[in-house]
Amino acid sequence: MSPLNLDDAATLLMQLEATDTADLAVLRDALTDLAFENRVPLRAQPHVARAARVLGTIVTGSAADVQAAFTDVGQALEEAMKCCDSRTTAVGSDAVAQAMADHVSGAAGIAVASGAMATSAMATSADIEAAEPAPVAVMAASAPTPAAAPAEASPPAYRASPRPLEVERLPDDADRDLLPDFITESGECVTNSEAALLQLEANPSDEEAVNTVFRAFHTVKGTSAFLGLTRIAAFAHEAESLLSRVRDKEIAYAPGCADLSLRSADMLKALLTVVEQALAGDGRMPIPDGYFELLDALANYDPARDAAGVTPIASRAVVDLHPSADAAPVAVAATQTTTSQSGDATIRVRTDRLDRLIDMVGELVIAQSMIAGDDGFHSGQQHELLRKVTHAGKIVRELQDLSMSMRMVPLRPTFQKLARVVRDTATKAGKTVQFVTEGDDVEIDRTMVDRLGDPLVHMVRNAVDHGVEPPQERTANGKPSLGVVRLHAYHASGNVVVELIDDGRGLHRDKIVKKAIEKGLIETDKGMSDSEVFNLVFAPGFSTAEKVTDISGRGVGMDVVRRNLEAIRGRIDITSTPGSGTTFAIRLPLTLAVTDGMLVRVGEERFIIPLTHIHMSFRPEPSMLSTVVGKGEMVLLRGELMPVVRLHRLFHVAGAVESPLDGLLMIVGDGRKRTALLVDDLLGQQQVVAKTLGDGLGKVEGVSGGAILGDGRVGLILDVNETLALAQSQDVGTPRREREAA
Repeated sequence: MSPLNLDDAATLLMQLEATDTADLAVLRDALTDLAFENRVPLRAQPHVARAARVLGTIVTGSAADVQAAFTDVGQALEEAMKCCDSRTTAVGSDAVAQAMADHVSGAAGIAVASGAMATSAMATSADIEAAEPAPVAVMAASAPTPAAAPAEASPPAYRASPRPLEVERLPDDADRDLLPDFITESGECVTNSEAALLQLEANPSDEEAVNTVFRAFHTVKGTSAFLGLTRIAAFAHEAESLLSRVRDKEIAYAPGCADLSLRSADMLKALLTVVEQALAGDGRMPIPDGYFELLDALANYDPARDAAGVTPIASRAVVDLHPSADAAPVAVAATQTTTSQSGDATIRVRTDRLDRLIDMVGELVIAQSMIAGDDGFHSGQQHELLRKVTHAGKIVRELQDLSMSMRMVPLRPTFQKLARVVRDTATKAGKTVQFVTEGDDVEIDRTMVDRLGDPLVHMVRNAVDHGVEPPQERTANGKPSLGVVRLHAYHASGNVVVELIDDGRGLHRDKIVKKAIEKGLIETDKGMSDSEVFNLVFAPGFSTAEKVTDISGRGVGMDVVRRNLEAIRGRIDITSTPGSGTTFAIRLPLTLAVTDGMLVRVGEERFIIPLTHIHMSFRPEPSMLSTVVGKGEMVLLRGELMPVVRLHRLFHVAGAVESPLDGLLMIVGDGRKRTALLVDDLLGQQQVVAKTLGDGLGKVEGVSGGAILGDGRVGLILDVNETLALAQSQDVGTPRREREAA
């Protein structure tokens, strides 16, 4: 049986009644195929989709007024036929509506729900990611659509001179329950297409990458047309058409085509953001800047004229749609040489519910610790009860580990976004740079992924702009003209380490020292290690760039990097060799919700020091202690002289050990500049649920949060970097009488 056209659909509609639910369902599916398989022009697709959607309400019996619904279907088909080259149709909407009004005689029966049809449309992105055969709503990448050619040939209405109004509204009949899923899944499609576009730029003959991008644009187009979002459908149609020409070998994927395709991905993100804002606001959907210019550039792309690059379009307000760090990913795609697909079944969960679940599990862990720490269990008379509580504790810990793993998301989306940053920055700087990622499947806490994004963007941009030399300079120095920026993530000692490595010119100590002296940061570099000198680049306003560009050079990037990393209890180390390159190593905890720490006692107070900052603990010998003029109390350990900080003086704790010989010294720091903290005793290593101090206490210097211990008391979690900075400002290592005498 040949597929129905619009005339056949209108004729069939007049012959059906509301009780013919099976035939109405068939007609609804046929109209869905017409809309999604490009068998009608783009301008007609929203009207055909609306007719299918209203038919679904008749089929399921959810239409409030069946007669009005039939009339609406007839009007939608009439509008669709008017869009088909304005041809005269045999059956008009008035005739259809009147005929349907005469035929309506009862309520519609119950058949396939219209929601199923909408769900199948929304599922197209999942079908693409799962690499399964596409359903009827999605055109297979390898199968041509014979009837699509006429639609491609006739230019759409928006190219005719008057532009439509720049502010539209969400369609009145748009399904607001489906729109959030549409925004999320379309955003994933665009993100995956962007990664494939970058891969295609490196290898223009990669047909699978072409098909990935084509299917992504096609999915966004079909689903947006179904939901009545004509502006997105029109834009996705033109972007899809350009990729269709690449796929059919009509044009080559030249730099100009690559620029247009990447701009199209940006514009689709902006359009999706507009819909998201309209859904949360008053329904207004303003047009992003540069929409029409980019639309015309896509429609009028000429490989002979534009292969080397399309003339830059007007500036546009592009708002980045964050990849789904807030929700479990449906599937992931590799960004380099292979494409991995996930076969695991997934379900989307609202992040506030997930956070609430994790909070409750944390409370359960605290409650179990309080029970297990009760003195009654250690009297030796409750063996059976102690065994049961211990078993329950094991289950609670496993439940905590499982709930924490639910917060973990891979670094892949963040790395994919950085690939685009490298590409755009290198293009502006006139450099050729290869971006290589390793370990992008490493998972960290969702909230940390969000906060890690901005620091990495600054660092990657600086690596390309400042680190990698221009091709001529690299060639003159005996290097390949192609620079390499490598991003490597891996697990180490319970932490996640992210290394950014470039093979550029490296950091020059003399240049940094000269700039630091000019800015008054230091007086001399005498006695400063290379690491201490390199850390000067994190000072606010510090930049060694000889000129300010639109990429960098204003000195407002690296200080943001350090502040953001310290906010998530991370640290950054720099190693560099002049002429060979620079490595930035970021060390992060796996999660902020749980802290692995050492519980220490100072007087009657308990403090928790994160294990990531602890190197060792020891009881000093008298010969190891000394006082250095201008530096205060010091301890000599294995040839290294370190300052001693007395926590009881820093936090005004009474009854604590005064002599280091009677207490313990705990070595903390970043590995190069270490400090010894004086504590009374070590109470053991614990994994605690971190809590904020609340608005009542506000920010307490040296303290990052608190945790409820097994005995019900609160232990303060120390921020080691802040604690050491506070100690340095107060000089708490030197006894008061010596400070007063000085």
